[in-house]
Amino acid sequence: MFNRTTLVILCVALAGGLGLLAAQRYFAAPAAAPAIQLEAVQLYPQPRPLPDFALQQSDGTQLLPGELAGHWTLVFIGFTHCPDVCPMTLTHLARAQRQWEALPASTRPRVLFVSVDPERDTPERLGEYAHAFHRDTLAATADIPSLESFTRSLSMVFATVPLDPDMPDGPYTIDHSASLAVLDPQGRMAGVVSGRLLGAETPDPDAIAADLLRLTNEHRP
Repeated sequence: MFNRTTLVILCVALAGGLGLLAAQRYFAAPAAAPAIQLEAVQLYPQPRPLPDFALQQSDGTQLLPGELAGHWTLVFIGFTHCPDVCPMTLTHLARAQRQWEALPASTRPRVLFVSVDPERDTPERLGEYAHAFHRDTLAATADIPSLESFTRSLSMVFATVPLDPDMPDGPYTIDHSASLAVLDPQGRMAGVVSGRLLGAETPDPDAIAADLLRLTNEHRP
């Protein structure tokens, strides 16, 4: 009786084990595709969705999350009175954008410049500024609370800094992150192009262009 019961238990355990193994093989996630070799872009292991946002574009329309779908997008924050980092970065991005112009408009990578200085940067002024670097650059801004929420979701920061500490309501500049957020075609935060310290070597625009072309052609993620 003992041996028969033991045999039954062993058979049941074996059947359960084989069933578990089959289920694991059937339901297992497919093996990850080989990583794309990139020079400037650093992709995260897992993209993360962005919370809802609404930005005011330079053409008067709202920029909502769904409008970024279908494209890889580089997002850069700054302001039109920026003396160095912003014009330098937009110049480099324009060089990259010129290398994408042959791609179909439906899949062409995008550059989104977001002003964090809505007091001085009206949508119209912002558009004139951004389009002077490249006509395809998207330009948008919003009120401060909306900008804080949007930039925080991209792991970016900005802060108003008075030029004269004794005049907090006087002339000011804005300190802000110099990195580029990389959004995938689903509008998720997928990676970053790190900013460099002013005066140091800046990310190579040709490397950025090549990376975005490679990502677009690979239809990732």
